[in-house]
Amino acid sequence: MKVEEISSLVKSWLIEAGTRVQNSIHHPLVIETKTSRTDLVTNVDRKVEQFLVEKIKAYFPSDQVIGEEGFGDNVMSAKGNIWVIDPIDGTLNFVKQQENFCIMLAYYQDGVGKLGFIYDVMKNSLYWGGAEIGVFCNDQALPKIKNQSLEDGLVGMNSYMFQTNQQNGQEIIRQSSGVRMLGCAGIEFIQILLGKQVAYLSSIAPWDYAAGSVLVCTLGGIVSNLDGTPLNILNTKRVPVVCATKRAHEQIIEYANKV
Repeated sequence: MKVEEISSLVKSWLIEAGTRVQNSIHHPLVIETKTSRTDLVTNVDRKVEQFLVEKIKAYFPSDQVIGEEGFGDNVMSAKGNIWVIDPIDGTLNFVKQQENFCIMLAYYQDGVGKLGFIYDVMKNSLYWGGAEIGVFCNDQALPKIKNQSLEDGLVGMNSYMFQTNQQNGQEIIRQSSGVRMLGCAGIEFIQILLGKQVAYLSSIAPWDYAAGSVLVCTLGGIVSNLDGTPLNILNTKRVPVVCATKRAHEQIIEYANKV
């Protein structure tokens, strides 16, 4: 199946999943904590992931799935086709604000990101695409990201990373135009796609960055480990990640790795 056909199919899944999420807001949520009181999972996270896994397995039965909530496969090799799912990215925002969250899905072939999808459910804005077809917001093609320097733009950062000054995070912010903390990796990636931020730094897992990485890199940005090395979607632990314009990326890597 061509990437255009896969894209059309996945977009229909995400719109349906988004409708289910919007409907769920009007009903009581079942909320549980994972690693801390602010690291939440709800019945909606689990239902959305189950829905997407079922769709993938129905259409692509030989493909493997990495899912945040555990409904995917035990993926040991990057060979073949791999889907990476974050059913609700920004669950704390979903619970507390009923906005500023998204559904994310990425499609990889032999370790290379082919397609990424970030669906801002409450704004009905679906960002999607890849190297072979370009990047779109709904049906509108997006231009290449302007290659701004760190001092010329805003930087998104995880609040814990900023508070504890991990990887010299506070110095990085001092060199920028300011910091923003949105509580949702997908929304942060969108800010970079739209040229509203020059960088985003956080300790995140593959389901948090896989889709955004495909989209940002397609438009000329860089997404990597904070030491500059390539990311590995098979490593499901949270690692310090930077997404940025090429100029800002080079500057951030230098500041982050100063002894």
